[in-house]
Amino acid sequence: MTGTTLDDYTDRYARRVRGMTASEIRALFAVASRPEVVSLAGGAPYIAALPLDAVGEMLGRLGGEQGVTTLQYGIGQGTLELRERICEVMALSGIDAACGASPEDVVVTVGGQQALDLVARLFLDPGDVVLAEGPTYVGALGVFQAAQAQVVHVPMDEAGLIPEALEAAIADLARAGRRVKFLYTIPTYQNPTGVTLSEERRERVLDICERAGLLVVEDDPYGQLGFEGVAPAPLRARRRHGVFYLSTFSKTFAPGLRVGWILAPHAVRDKLVIASEAQILCPSGYAQAAVSTYLGTMPWREQLKVYREIYRERRDAMLGALADLMPAGTTWTTPGGGLFVWATLPDGLDAKAMMPRAITARVAYVPGTGFYADGTGAGNMRLNFSFPPPERIREGVRRLAGVMEQEIAMRRVFGAVGGTGPHRRQGGADAPGPDLA
Repeated sequence: MTGTTLDDYTDRYARRVRGMTASEIRALFAVASRPEVVSLAGGAPYIAALPLDAVGEMLGRLGGEQGVTTLQYGIGQGTLELRERICEVMALSGIDAACGASPEDVVVTVGGQQALDLVARLFLDPGDVVLAEGPTYVGALGVFQAAQAQVVHVPMDEAGLIPEALEAAIADLARAGRRVKFLYTIPTYQNPTGVTLSEERRERVLDICERAGLLVVEDDPYGQLGFEGVAPAPLRARRRHGVFYLSTFSKTFAPGLRVGWILAPHAVRDKLVIASEAQILCPSGYAQAAVSTYLGTMPWREQLKVYREIYRERRDAMLGALADLMPAGTTWTTPGGGLFVWATLPDGLDAKAMMPRAITARVAYVPGTGFYADGTGAGNMRLNFSFPPPERIREGVRRLAGVMEQEIAMRRVFGAVGGTGPHRRQGGADAPGPDLA
């Protein structure tokens, strides 16, 4: 062997592979899954809250009684039965037939992640620009990176994406001759901040994108997991043209089944199906039947209420622990739903540099750098509250606070211990990200 790197295939890869990097969240899983570690890092739903005996019996019947169909190939768009059920689910959020939602325009996907990838495949050429909230979902950043697109972040505050900053970003990119294809947004209980785009801003963001000729890709995995009243209607419930609505059953039923969907403008539906068939031929018939049967035979609306109550209790446990235990200068968001809190560290601390010491203290989180395309966000961390029980959440925050106190003490004695510099994100409960305009 004559190669000079650990990978002898380096010079054979396609150009689009060169920028691929491992997800900071995935890299944590091996360590965070150890029983002695309190993991505040992942985004897993609390599956134990499901009626698992009943779900298990249902899954067994699908294989035994309906195996001839559920274990067979299917069609690329997904079964009509599931697409009809999906329309029933969307109608709870206001996306109904009155605003043009139809089973004919739904494409079933392998989770929300494939939905993102299909949109990227259809619309992104190398060098195109995607506008996205700063910070944003790490899985979306991976998809856009693989498509060789550039992500330009638009800052947020406590009311979500800032419309004036969106307008400024569009104007700046236009002056630079850059081609912006779409706005990617998680407007409701955003990942990673937990922030929700306000009612008034939703209309303004849609108006801005419409005037600029930008598509809107609305990712809504968490919209039905609100704790405090009804969430604002999705963007797709307000505009049928130019808005792609993506969602998944991973957060409200079972992530292991890998079932999501896209509600697309009618003209794009066929191209999405063709692109999906090129990737996977067809989504799993068994997984689709499992979701369809769950929605058709089990009290799934009541199950949503169960999840909301559990997650509200755990959110409150985390907010209480943060208030009681965090060092002075730490701030955080107060999510009205979803799975995450976004914390800002005291000035000078670096969440990424601090991570090895946190693991030694048997607590895990996700550094904020994973949620920015440019690697900034070292002064932030994402904390998950959906999976650990309240007592583990408090213990995890106690351990984390201890690590931070040690870092602050070391800084007092030895000076800066992390590379904060230009990577520092100022913000907190009132400012998940800075104004980048």
